Amino acid sequence: MPLLSVIIITKNEAHNIEDCLKSVAWADEIVVFDSGSTDNTVDICRRYTDKVFITDWPGYGAQKQRALEAATGEWVLSIDADERVMPQLKAEILSQIPHTSYDAFEITFSSEYCQKVIRFGDWWHDTQAVLFRRNQARFISLLAHERIEIQGNIGNLKSNIHHLAYPNLDLVLKKMNDYSSLSAKQKQTEGAKGSVLKAVFRGLWTFMRGYIFRLGFLDGKEGFLLAISNAEGTYYKYIKLMYLNKS
Repeated sequence: MPLLSVIIITKNEAHNIEDCLKSVAWADEIVVFDSGSTDNTVDICRRYTDKVFITDWPGYGAQKQRALEAATGEWVLSIDADERVMPQLKAEILSQIPHTSYDAFEITFSSEYCQKVIRFGDWWHDTQAVLFRRNQARFISLLAHERIEIQGNIGNLKSNIHHLAYPNLDLVLKKMNDYSSLSAKQKQTEGAKGSVLKAVFRGLWTFMRGYIFRLGFLDGKEGFLLAISNAEGTYYKYIKLMYLNKS
């Protein structure tokens, strides 16, 4: 049985995926689930692994659960195409998983906004349990984001995953639109209500929380822009929810 499997979901990630795959090429197994790329994402992935599956798109959580079920390693690392495993993290993973009593590890994400690493605001201490024993975890299916449910004890690694979250403003606007739409649909399934008043106040609170209370101003102009982007995303989520419920 392989010790470590890396699972990745993709669609039209030709600009990202090779650097991601290079950063995990040392893993025992790489599993890629692609949901119909029209660029050469799949061709690039096949240079690094023979476990490339082309499927439909059932949502983030469901797609990652498919990838998890196709993995065979004792341990699984779940990453995205815009994330990189740096050498320090590689060394820490390889030193920890053969002997640890933990069932999963939380890893901190070092994320970029317009080519600046963000250290404060809403991305401050962004940690996720993305390294886990295969049989001790499952992905919860959500429309906008996935959530990993871990059974067992969770430890922490010191090294970071480098996340190229928003390399430019064009992608900021695209992701804000996409995620606000998906989040609105998720909220609708939960029975939530939207209104102009709620959108304004939730958006304002999101800005205050990230920029003031979580010290986003210490990240300079990018910290301000990120707080604005997050506030806009929240505002549009509740406006879209209002119209979804109305229709």
